Amino acid sequence: MKQEAREADYKILGISSTAFEDNTAIPSRYTCEDVNVNPPLKIEHIPEEAKSLAIIVEDPDAPSGTWIHWVMWNIPIRHEIKENEAPGVQGLNDFNLHQYGGPCPPSGKHRYYFKVYALNDILELPAHTNASQLEKAMSEHIISFGQLMGLYEKTKNSAD
Repeated sequence: MKQEAREADYKILGISSTAFEDNTAIPSRYTCEDVNVNPPLKIEHIPEEAKSLAIIVEDPDAPSGTWIHWVMWNIPIRHEIKENEAPGVQGLNDFNLHQYGGPCPPSGKHRYYFKVYALNDILELPAHTNASQLEKAMSEHIISFGQLMGLYEKTKNSAD
């Protein structure tokens, strides 16, 4: 019964970008084929009780399973993450880096989910925290969630 009440109180964040629309192509600027910086994100409908934001960017179409491109938490409450901006603590992505790693699919078109969480707390986590560790740590603190999905397929072949 308690779980049902919690789901009823669950709020949805509005996530968008001036760089691409939901379910459309991500411009190459934000990928390994170009500057490889994070796209700007707009965040709407943040609950008043939110104390911080977290972001996980993932590619569920990677050959080895879901590939994590960005992990960040303790982002101060804001309605925009600017291009090439990391306002929170950046954890470890699957490139083994503490930064955004843009789309870089080995072949075919992949989906990239920019998942944003509003949390009712500030998280005390070590810098080497990965996405699954972050998900576990924030599981009891998520009060709102939203996502933006972009698509990307490399335009250059691997010999370039």
